[in-house]
Amino acid sequence: MWIASTSTALSSTAREIFRNPDNAVFLSSVSAWEIALKNTLGRLPLPEPPQSYVPRLCELHGIEPLTLEEEAALHLPRIPDHHEDPFDRMLICQAIIGGMVLLTPDRVIARYPARVRW
Repeated sequence: MWIASTSTALSSTAREIFRNPDNAVFLSSVSAWEIALKNTLGRLPLPEPPQSYVPRLCELHGIEPLTLEEEAALHLPRIPDHHEDPFDRMLICQAIIGGMVLLTPDRVIARYPARVRW
């Protein structure tokens, strides 16, 4: 959400990586699920329903969908229990299996064997 907004919470490094046209940018179906869940629970207010807001932002910013593949889901038992957030753990598995970089300020995620930038 920070990437697609003008949030000052986004680091300059992350913003540069996101804006670099040589980089493919993805939104995991896991993140879409978390956004929808948090919005439904009232913990993530959005200007419109997530089913229209998220796809509109993705199209506007050239963000591609990333489905949760079986290989990534089954990788979960192979990573340590540093992080208790199930959404973040699945994103870590997707990054490891897909050889992707996670843009996150979460220092706990950086303890995993996934490439992290911020």
